[in-house]
Amino acid sequence: MAVTQQMNFISKRVGNAIADYDMMQDGDKIMVAVSGGKDSLSLLQVMQYRQSFIPVGLEIVAVHVDAGMPDFPMEQMIGYFKEWGVAYHIEKADLLKGKTWETIDCYQCSRERRKVLFELADKMGCNKIALGHHMDDIVETILLNMFYRGEIGSMCPKQELFDGKLAIIRPLAYIKEEDVEALAHEGDFLDISPFKCPNDETSKRRAMKDLLAQLEKENSAVKKNIIHSLENIKYDYLLEKKGVSL
Repeated sequence: MAVTQQMNFISKRVGNAIADYDMMQDGDKIMVAVSGGKDSLSLLQVMQYRQSFIPVGLEIVAVHVDAGMPDFPMEQMIGYFKEWGVAYHIEKADLLKGKTWETIDCYQCSRERRKVLFELADKMGCNKIALGHHMDDIVETILLNMFYRGEIGSMCPKQELFDGKLAIIRPLAYIKEEDVEALAHEGDFLDISPFKCPNDETSKRRAMKDLLAQLEKENSAVKKNIIHSLENIKYDYLLEKKGVSL
């Protein structure tokens, strides 16, 4: 693996997130959930790179949930795993549950995929699942929850589940999507193929991405500010639940 300036930059930011949220400990067996896109492949490479010098022993395995998505470049992705010398597992699963790729929404797809990952983590003895969500994903989720679910919440950089037996970690939480793209470009896996999820351009997340891009033209710190807002809550100015329907 070529260690570039971009890799070092991202690795340091990832290290900060790992330290801030106590994401990893000696002896962890970490499943890196790899969709095949730039984010999860970048995360896998960063995890491998950090594994080579951090003072804790980690076991890493790449896992891909094969849902039979049309035109998915499976052999190309497996080729990366073999080239990088990473242990991997491909799990076939029915995520659609009778629906089509055009009718299932991102939330349903993610929920079904997560169930498969939880079951696999138990079978494979993994105590952590690393997901490739970056800063942009976290900010978009905050807006999606506010706009479409009427609640304030987001993706946690670390979330413990099942009484602490399993934890979801997001080591890219401090990394902007543009920096992930730069790393993927250096590694020559920015475009794994012409493949795209059928819902990429029509999802509500796409709308949030476009809105943030417009806001960033006026304020370059808007994404960081949205994240910091969840750490800087003015409780005296929150609405009390009165049971009144608006």
